[in-house]
Amino acid sequence: MAIDLTPNIGDWYQGANGVSFEIVAVDNSKACVEVQYFDGTIEEIEMEHWNEQMFVAIAAPEDWSGSMDMEKEDYGVDTNEESHLHWDNPLNTFDY
Repeated sequence: MAIDLTPNIGDWYQGANGVSFEIVAVDNSKACVEVQYFDGTIEEIEMEHWNEQMFVAIAAPEDWSGSMDMEKEDYGVDTNEESHLHWDNPLNTFDY
């Protein structure tokens, strides 16, 4: 049973195989949808096959690094969640 999901750029889906992807382009002249998988791979799906697939709409992943081919150490930010405990309010340095 096919579910009619209209592909919109920026929407995320998961295929029956569990692989997640984002819609990055919809080409009406070629009748195809261009998707980018989390690992960065790009693929075109013909529109006639789009509605035959068992895709499930999902939320975008919180970890945006997949298509960037980056490790967490390469983010350029401290990923330690407790680091904010040592932040000071810069307004505390002003005299009133």
